Amino acid sequence: MPDGSIQKTLGGISLVGEQLPGANAQGLTLEEARANLTEREEMVLDANRALAEEDLCGADVIREPLEIFV
Repeated sequence: MPDGSIQKTLGGISLVGEQLPGANAQGLTLEEARANLTEREEMVLDANRALAEEDLCGADVIREPLEIFV
């Protein structure tokens, strides 16, 4: 999991994914917040991918998979 800031709140734990703007999550426990942050990070990446595909519509590009290991 990328770095994130952890804050205790009245309702549990709040996490902010510092390397991926828009990836924030909450949970009652740290484990739940981490799982939620992982899900949010995937959602942000999927949304960014969809926006990029819209921008490239009709363009002559070569696409290939990119794996990121953390």
